[in-house]
Amino acid sequence: MATPFDEMTIAGHDCRPAYDLVKAWLENHDMETLRHRSQEAELLFRRIGITFAVYGQAEAEERIIPFDVVPRVLTMGEWQRLSQGLTQRVRALNAFLADIYGPANIIKAGIVPADLIYQNPYFRPEMIGVKVPRSIYVPISGIDIVRVDAETFYVLEDNARTPSGVSYMLENREVMMRLFPDLFSEHRIAPVENYPDELLLTLQSLAPESAPGEPTVVLLTPGQYNSAYYEHTFLADRLGVELVEGRDLFVRDSIVYMRTTQGPKRVDVIYRRLDDEFLDPLVFRPDSALGVPGLMAAYRAGNVTLANAVGTGVADDKAIYTYMPEIVRFYLGEEPILKNVPTWRCREPEALAYVLDHLPELVVKEVSGSGGYGMLVGPAADSETIEAFRAKLKAKPEDFIAQPTLALSTCPTFVGNGVAPRHVDLRPFVLSGSDQVRIVPGGLTRVAMREGSLVVNSSQGGGTKDTWVLDDPTPADSPPGTPSSTAEVTTMEHQVSDQARSQSQSQSQS
Repeated sequence: MATPFDEMTIAGHDCRPAYDLVKAWLENHDMETLRHRSQEAELLFRRIGITFAVYGQAEAEERIIPFDVVPRVLTMGEWQRLSQGLTQRVRALNAFLADIYGPANIIKAGIVPADLIYQNPYFRPEMIGVKVPRSIYVPISGIDIVRVDAETFYVLEDNARTPSGVSYMLENREVMMRLFPDLFSEHRIAPVENYPDELLLTLQSLAPESAPGEPTVVLLTPGQYNSAYYEHTFLADRLGVELVEGRDLFVRDSIVYMRTTQGPKRVDVIYRRLDDEFLDPLVFRPDSALGVPGLMAAYRAGNVTLANAVGTGVADDKAIYTYMPEIVRFYLGEEPILKNVPTWRCREPEALAYVLDHLPELVVKEVSGSGGYGMLVGPAADSETIEAFRAKLKAKPEDFIAQPTLALSTCPTFVGNGVAPRHVDLRPFVLSGSDQVRIVPGGLTRVAMREGSLVVNSSQGGGTKDTWVLDDPTPADSPPGTPSSTAEVTTMEHQVSDQARSQSQSQSQS
């Protein structure tokens, strides 16, 4: 594996300009101070109640996700290029979903094999012919990005069902501003705290035409035993909408209502954090006590919007992922701005032969896997694990893809006894409404806390860190065609920086 790209330093010693002030800040704080601030951050997260279950381990109790106090820094120029690529990708995903549940032109054109769609466990034939408001199937997406050098960002995965983690993005920023106001006072950082407002606008823009007046939005949760329940309660509170379970809703005459103390209230948009198969026991799993009987009838009648739409899981399947460059070209007539990681489809005999010959060098993933489970990291695996995967591949090659072991970029990370490089990825959250695509600058940076580890998933022990987009682009950073929304970002960023400076001054005076 090649030497990983260091996002902070050049050639191991020269600091990249974006990190100049962070480097100076680290040099002015001893390790004991950073350790103390890390402990403070953990206490804050514990009081807030942010937890995550690392399933599959003996001690699988709810725990705090490790938080790193050293921020990740991107320039505005880097972010603008990412934003353009993310917008393009999500437009293509929505066009793809509208097509496969409609005329299926991409199958007729021979671009994507029919069996990859129709035999996909996340394909929902019940959605064929259903009119989705504005053909936006994926209002909320989380696109996982990895970086390999100064110019190259790859898309690692498209999360088009119920992407999680945005609460950590928002809480990470709040904790950093509280613990390190001096660091914020020295930077011009684009804000992320407007995400709930942007999400609500996006959801309201997709309300059905039959909605009377201002649409009523609710967030549907499986309940308190779900591992992401904290995020559900957090987002409902920030959005100012009701957090409901299936038992709080009912359907009458193909219209969804919410039970309230004032009587039934019509519901127009459901931001659902419930998997497809549990949504409606009359259509999917009959034993589901989490869903709403008749919900799909109301959905088909066009009287309620589900975000994300039913059946979007087919678009974030890892086998479909391998066709995303062709999908972008087919629907948009454009070259992909963000590239895929080079990938071998093990269902193809030549690709399978190559993968079997090079297993110790590759990362092998189940096409329907998630959370870092069901994968082989060849260079880190012992011979017994490799041979077990070889047997799986030979038995069901169509269930797997393989990729080279990328040298994921590293960021400085506080690891308890000092600051050291650790591998990271990035999950920006993309909101697609009827009027525009909204992306708050930054996203959730996930970090592999263990030395040498490439697995950043929280379910596998990874941590998170705050992601800063600096609103101080140099001429070299500013590409042509800068989005018009940049001015709005700049204005809001100034307000945040002013707030941080005021907080820093008041603390120093006290």
